[in-house]
Amino acid sequence: MELIDQHTKNIMEGCKERAREAGLRFQDETLEYIVTNRDLLELSPKVMIPTLYDYWVHDVEVLKEKGKYELYPGNPYETVINTRPAISFYNDNNPDWLNVMIFYHVLAHIDFFQNNLFFRHTWDDDFTGQALSDKRAIAKLRTEKNRWVDYIIEFSRGVDNLVGYFYRLSQVHRSPALRQSERLDYYFDVFLQDIKKIKIGEFIKEIEAYNTCCKNYGDLGEQTFFSDVLRKYPEFEALFIKSRNIASERGADVLQYLMDHSDFINKEENRWMKLVMQVVRNTSLFFQPQIRTKIMNEGWASYWHETLYLKDDRIRSHEVEFARVNAGVTSMPRVGLNPYALGMRIFHYIEDMANKGKFSYQFQKIQNEIQRDRFDAQTGAGREAIFHIRENFSDFSFINTFVDQDFMTLNKLFVAGRRLNEERMVWEYYVKSRKVRDYRTMLMDTLYHPPFIEIIPEKRTNNTLYLNHRFEEKPLITEFIANTLMGIEYLWGGPVQLETSEVVSVSPPTPKTDATGKKPKLDAPQEPQIKWQRIVYTMEKRKLSKKIL
Repeated sequence: MELIDQHTKNIMEGCKERAREAGLRFQDETLEYIVTNRDLLELSPKVMIPTLYDYWVHDVEVLKEKGKYELYPGNPYETVINTRPAISFYNDNNPDWLNVMIFYHVLAHIDFFQNNLFFRHTWDDDFTGQALSDKRAIAKLRTEKNRWVDYIIEFSRGVDNLVGYFYRLSQVHRSPALRQSERLDYYFDVFLQDIKKIKIGEFIKEIEAYNTCCKNYGDLGEQTFFSDVLRKYPEFEALFIKSRNIASERGADVLQYLMDHSDFINKEENRWMKLVMQVVRNTSLFFQPQIRTKIMNEGWASYWHETLYLKDDRIRSHEVEFARVNAGVTSMPRVGLNPYALGMRIFHYIEDMANKGKFSYQFQKIQNEIQRDRFDAQTGAGREAIFHIRENFSDFSFINTFVDQDFMTLNKLFVAGRRLNEERMVWEYYVKSRKVRDYRTMLMDTLYHPPFIEIIPEKRTNNTLYLNHRFEEKPLITEFIANTLMGIEYLWGGPVQLETSEVVSVSPPTPKTDATGKKPKLDAPQEPQIKWQRIVYTMEKRKLSKKIL
């Protein structure tokens, strides 16, 4: 692995100038490395972060990928990581014309990393530098604690998808000047309404009293108001402190809660485990936004490499090669999902809709299909619209907002089904649905959606940690429950209980008839009826038991 030569660096700097002229925003400093396919195999298990801590699973992944490469050699064009400065890796046999296209793609990725608000918590840190420091710290611990370090990494990574990403993001985005007093929220929302249960008239008087104090005493208004409150309700402060402690326990993710409240980890001889757990947690938080913006990120990069390269004079005499490579990256498959192609088409669709003013209420009122197709307010706001979307949306909101029936019709999209042809004993693919509701559901099912596991402090009896799976019609993968709970039990230092939902029975769908009394066609199957039940898993002394609630 080595830095690109001066000739190639000059090409990159020229691409930066043209990208900035088009509106992309990114830091000046970037690092570009030339790597072989073998190098990429070594870096991939570490998510392309060269300085990431060592872990035995990484070695297993390298061996697996090398075996695949021997059978099916591939040639990835580039990889870019969200660091300060941004680091990108390029194949060692790319010609100049291909590098121009790839550089535009990479610069759009960097623009996305440094401007999308879901990456906000990564903007101020040098992750590669922090990762190098963490790697050295873990290597030092290995010389002292041997294999126990890997056990802690293993147990921590078993729940590293449960980190409080959105809570971390909300803390970064929230301005201190806009934060309301927690004491004030508790007093009006909980204490007066749930504990004292005062009448509406008295509640309004309390609000008026608070507003009067703020008006008369300015910055000291809240302090003055609560001086009066404590004379009236001397028990208020103790109840507020207790509520804050419970709220902090409920708000913590599993890893953070274990670090803060596990008596086992907080013993003097075990505090080194906190460092390892914190490294795993911070690494997970760093990669969370990339998982949640895959379609947008790749679509944004594909949109710009095509837009900028088609206007670049360096494409001359390479139009055919570009068309072939670009089609391989951005073609829309009939079966399956290509995030590059889907994301790029959605951005083009948004730009066209905004240019024609089709996001207006005036357009939304039109029902006639011909009138909707001919509508054009000529606003010219398309480019501004896609930059706004790039800054504020994630894959979930991106798909849920802009994948509509017009988009499906424009791109001739459909949901593919699969059925067995018993005569020929082959699988057949068919058009299952052209409805936007079904297509959007299919896309949503592909998105990253970890389970929501919360700690219930009130049920923590006899040093038993109680976890509750807030069920969202997606059951946990049962084969992972035993090992995961075993790891949590070790880190907690006591029994662990997990409440979740599992399938009781699956009833065959009841055939429905239409208005003529006919049964539905075989290519339009009905959904089966699923019955769920709440159960509790208990892990105690490395033995798993199960109880129906």
